[in-house]
Formats: sequence, C-alpha cells, structure tokens
Amino acid sequence: QVQLVESGGGLVQAGGSLSVSCVASGATFTFSRLAMGWFRQAPGKEREFVAGINRNGDNTYYADSVKGRFTISRDNAKNTVYLQMNSLKPEDTAVYSCAGGSLFSSSRPSTWAYWGRGTQVTVSS
Repeated sequence: QVQLVESGGGLVQAGGSLSVSCVASGATFTFSRLAMGWFRQAPGKEREFVAGINRNGDNTYYADSVKGRFTISRDNAKNTVYLQMNSLKPEDTAVYSCAGGSLFSSSRPSTWAYWGRGTQVTVSS
C-alpha cells in the first residue's frame, strides 16, 4: 500500500500564489518508480487533471487551463511531490489531490492507482 498526504492548502486572493505538497509513505516499491500527478475537484464538477511528472522528474505535462501558471516538481529523496500555483484565479478553487501511477501524462483518474484525500484551495475574487 502507498499512502499519500497533501498539505499547504488555504485561502488566497486572486492573483496570488500558493504551494501544496504531497508526501508518500508505506510503499512496497520506491517512490522513484511512481509517476505522480495532481488533480482537482470543485463542487458539482468532475475531477480534473492538473499536472503530472514522470519518475525521474525530467518530463512534465499540464492541463491547458494551468499551463504557464502552475509548476509540478518532485524530490525523490523526500518522497514528495509539489505543485507551485501562481496567478491564481477564482476558478482554481477546488480540493487538490495528489495521485501515483504509471503514466504521468494520463488525464483519466481511473489510470492512477494511489490517491491522497486532498487539500482545499480557495481563491477569493
């Protein structure tokens, strides 16, 4: 089993920045073997892919809605993946969850094997 725990969510004004983190533990294989990603879900909406990063951290993929504003990164020595969010908009408001799997560029939630319970990000206007 792999456990994922997010942190760093909060309330931010439009145009501001926020960074969220996700720490993995309990794996029967090393963190460096997992592709990692971030999803978000707003009330009444489908879960949405935000960003993904491969095992080595040398490839990333972003949803068009966040490209140029968000940056995903990882530190395999700390079993941690990060999402730096800049120029935040009210429509970015959602619960942000991290996920682990085998394909970093997949936008389908069903292709990701491990999930955290999420952290709330609220952007005020």
